[in-house]
Amino acid sequence: MRIQIASVWSLILLGFLHIAGFTQYQSVPEVSRGERFTWPEGKQVALSLSFDDGRSSQLDVGIPILNKYRVKATFYINPSNISERVDDWKMALAEGHELANHTLTHPCSGNFVWSRDNALEDRSLEEIRQEIEGANQAIKRLFGIVPRTFAYPCGQKFVGRGLAAKSYIPLVAESFLAGRGWLGESANDPAFCDLAQILGVELDGLGFRDVEMKIEEAKQDGHWLVFCGHDIGGPARQTTVDTTLEALCRYSRDPRNGVWIDTVERVAEYIRNTRKQEQYRAAKSCPINIPNAVVRPTFSSFRQTPIELVLRLRDRLLLPG
Repeated sequence: MRIQIASVWSLILLGFLHIAGFTQYQSVPEVSRGERFTWPEGKQVALSLSFDDGRSSQLDVGIPILNKYRVKATFYINPSNISERVDDWKMALAEGHELANHTLTHPCSGNFVWSRDNALEDRSLEEIRQEIEGANQAIKRLFGIVPRTFAYPCGQKFVGRGLAAKSYIPLVAESFLAGRGWLGESANDPAFCDLAQILGVELDGLGFRDVEMKIEEAKQDGHWLVFCGHDIGGPARQTTVDTTLEALCRYSRDPRNGVWIDTVERVAEYIRNTRKQEQYRAAKSCPINIPNAVVRPTFSSFRQTPIELVLRLRDRLLLPG
């Protein structure tokens, strides 16, 4: 009997929702389609600089350049790499830079020979959780803060092999405001991107002309460009060229260029808050007045398909029988 009633309710509700326009919620991004994302103070593009591993050249070469232009960057640190210069990193934190999580031991694919004994293929989700939580605990002990963003070592987001392989993106989404990848090919659309796996574009080895072109491309669409580097100094492997970094800072601080440059944490938080405001306005303008007892306009509601909404409404409206 209940199955027959459910079928009738499904047909009735599906027709009702289609007529009322409820299908507008299918695959609707967090900011309305066709609208350009609004950055603070009318800026045209958002930019974040991030550097991995907590390398000494970031302190010795990078931070003096950043501070000269009052640019704040994000440093994804492995606690074991910074033990000899904790006081210097404390100073960087006090100057407004972000210190964030890059795991305890930097596990990557065993296809990198140097990571063969610390291979993601041989790890479990629970072991990665321990890596992440252990790094958070170490950073809190050393600096008195809990990191709010994360960078995937080597940009790799899996554990295990073959059919047993699993993504650890959900673990990052549980623990952090944002998770940054590596070797991404574009800027992030702030109205659509998954903050748990934002694209990070390589900064190492680039000249300023290449950097400027990437910023201008992101500016055309009002996107968020996240650069990633490692060492900072003269041209070398995995090194952001110091002259490029200085030119980039100078460019981003010129108001004529319309760049909002800030840490990954601050930009991600701005995006999250803007999305919440947009969702609230969308909920208020919803063309259907359904009592809260039936369905509440939550974040997950807006991501559901019409069929999922029908089933949800059906289950709430049906009496046991």
